[in-house]
Amino acid sequence: MAEVAGWLALALGAAGVVYQLATAALVGRRLGVAMAPGRPGVTILKPLHGAEPRLLANLSTFVAQDYAGPVQIIFGVQNAGDPAIKAVEALRAANPDADSTLVVDGTSHGSNAKVSNLINMLGAARHDVLVLSDSDMVVERGYLAQLIGELGTAGGVVTCLYRGRGDAGAWSQLAAMGISYGFLPSVVLGRALGLAEPCMGSTIAIRRDTLAAIGGLESVADVLADDYAIGAGVRALGLRVEVSGAVLTHACSEASFAELARHELRWNATILRLDPGGFIGFGLMNPLPFAIAALVLGADLLSIVLLVSALASRLLVAIRADGHGGERAGPLWLLPIRDLLSFVLFVATFFSRSVDWRGTRLDVARDGRLRRS
Repeated sequence: MAEVAGWLALALGAAGVVYQLATAALVGRRLGVAMAPGRPGVTILKPLHGAEPRLLANLSTFVAQDYAGPVQIIFGVQNAGDPAIKAVEALRAANPDADSTLVVDGTSHGSNAKVSNLINMLGAARHDVLVLSDSDMVVERGYLAQLIGELGTAGGVVTCLYRGRGDAGAWSQLAAMGISYGFLPSVVLGRALGLAEPCMGSTIAIRRDTLAAIGGLESVADVLADDYAIGAGVRALGLRVEVSGAVLTHACSEASFAELARHELRWNATILRLDPGGFIGFGLMNPLPFAIAALVLGADLLSIVLLVSALASRLLVAIRADGHGGERAGPLWLLPIRDLLSFVLFVATFFSRSVDWRGTRLDVARDGRLRRS
C-alpha cells in the first residue's frame, strides 16, 4: 500500500512540476496596451471598509491618472464611524480639484455587504462608463486610459489581473506570495488553455447600460463571487469580458495567520463552488507536498530528484512573476512555507461550511448565494 501511495505521490509531484514550468513560461510575458481613441467621462466606484495599511497612498493612485476625459471618483462606506473616512478626507484635502464624493449609507440590499455599498454609491454616479475597483488595489498612471481603450474594443467588460504586495509584515507577505506565485500564474495559464474566464473585483469596467441589461448590481447582491457573476451575465448577453494588459497590485493587509486563513478560505470556497474541477486541479498541481510525501514513503533517488525539481520549478515561477511585476512579493526562502500553507488551506476548504467576511459568518449555498450562519 505504501509503495502504491509513493508512486501516486511521485506521479502527482511530477505533473505539478510540469504545470509549474508551463506557468513560468507564460507568466513573464508582457501584455498588450490599448489606449482610448476617445475620452468618455468615467466614474470610479471605490467601496471601503476599515483602515487598511497605506490606504491613503493606494487610493491616491486612482486620483493621479493621466486621462484627458472627466473622471469622477466615489468612495463609499456603510458606517459613519468607519476609519476609512479619515483617509478619504485626507485625500480630498490634498486634491481639492479632483471630482470626488464620499457616500455614507448603511442601507443593505442583500447578504453581500460590498455590493450593498456599491448600490448605495451608484446613485451619485454621473458618467455612463463605470469602473468598480476594490479598496486594496494600486494602479499606475496610465491605468484608466488603457482600461477605457480596451473597453472600447471589448464592448462588454474589462477586468485586470493583479500581483501581491505585503503591507503588514510577514503574514501579509505570505498572502502576497500566494497571489503573485500561485493565483496570477494559474490564471495566466488557464486563459492560455481556454479554461479560465476571469472577471475580478480588482477592476470591472462596464457601461451603465450593460450593467442594467444584466439586472444591475441588485442581481448579485446575495452572491459571494459578485465579480464572477457580473462577468457571466455579460457573457450571457453575447458580449466579451476582456482581461486588460494592465496588471495591478493587490495591497495585502493580513497581520496574522488567522486573518490570512480566513481570507484565503473564503477565496478557496468561492473557486470551489464556481469551478470544482479547476480548484481540485490547481491544488493537486502544487508539487512540493507530493514530493515530500514521496520522499517520506520511499527515500530513493527518484524522490530526491522530484523534490529538487519541485523547489526549482516554483523558484522559477517566482522569479518570472517578480520580473513581470517589477517587485518581489516576499523573500524567496518563504516560498516552500507558502506552498505547504497553500496545500493545508486547500484541504481545509473541503471541510468548511461557511466563510468569514469582515467578521460575519456566512453560509454559502451550492449556487454561490450567501446567507447568515
